[in-house]
Amino acid sequence: MFAEERIQDILDTLKKDGKVKVKDLSTKYSVTEDCIRKDLKALEKIVPIKRIYGGAVLHRESLAYHSTKQRLGENIDIKRKIAEKAFDMVNNMETIFLDVSTVNLILAELLAKSGKKLTIVTNMVDILNLFTNIDHNIQVVSAGGILNSTINGFVGASTIDFLSNYKFDKSFIGTGGIDVPSNCLTIFEIDDGLTKKSVMENSREIYVVAESKKFAFDCAYQFYSLDNIDAIITDEKPDSDTIKLLDEYNITIV
Repeated sequence: MFAEERIQDILDTLKKDGKVKVKDLSTKYSVTEDCIRKDLKALEKIVPIKRIYGGAVLHRESLAYHSTKQRLGENIDIKRKIAEKAFDMVNNMETIFLDVSTVNLILAELLAKSGKKLTIVTNMVDILNLFTNIDHNIQVVSAGGILNSTINGFVGASTIDFLSNYKFDKSFIGTGGIDVPSNCLTIFEIDDGLTKKSVMENSREIYVVAESKKFAFDCAYQFYSLDNIDAIITDEKPDSDTIKLLDEYNITIV
């Protein structure tokens, strides 16, 4: 195998597994560990990888923590595109959950103006405020509890206890990061993650609503396994290697 072919193969492994070890690659390709280190050094110049002791990992950005209020005005066109796709998933007479998500705020507005008859349960204050100012055919249920002012939503034990009484037809969940190689969704705050998880465990269908850039972002707390969701609704499809992994998890990209 030529060096260029080996480097490409190493990159494919990184995209699939998220990390590689020098010792394992040396054995796989029957070359010295020093040769593999040179390959990784060459690879580092053309793709975002991070050299670590004994190997390398595919570099993922740590998402800066912005409050919901700060994010409301960002990437509106992209979020509307995602919300419109999510809107098409909602049928009359369903009971759905709208998580704290700026995409879901746009989705809520579309649903409010649609004439659809639904029950919407939400823990997002901005969505609750929206429905007080628009005529609609929707029964809106507030999942109360302790207000987290940063995300402007209710999270934590009392919220989870309330939500445990529901069985949702569909839930639309926001996320901070989508780590496909590690098979997980990530978020900043534990209480927020635990609240999301409780909803997802009580949902017949789970839809993650997220901008495509979230495939490259990480947050501190892993709150759910990707292979337990039904679909990711996003603005652009990820690369072919990521799609292949998602196919293995039986996840649809919308």
